[in-house]
Amino acid sequence: MREAMNPWTFVVAAYVVGLGATLAMVGWSLLSMKRAEKRRDSARKR
Repeated sequence: MREAMNPWTFVVAAYVVGLGATLAMVGWSLLSMKRAEKRRDSARKR
């Protein structure tokens, strides 16, 4: 009987964490960009 660890669990977990972090960073960037554009537009109206 062989009791080796299955690396695929860790590989899949690493991809899930990486993809989740990438999506969170893209969302954060989009929100920051929208806020900056709104501030720019309000400054131009003054």
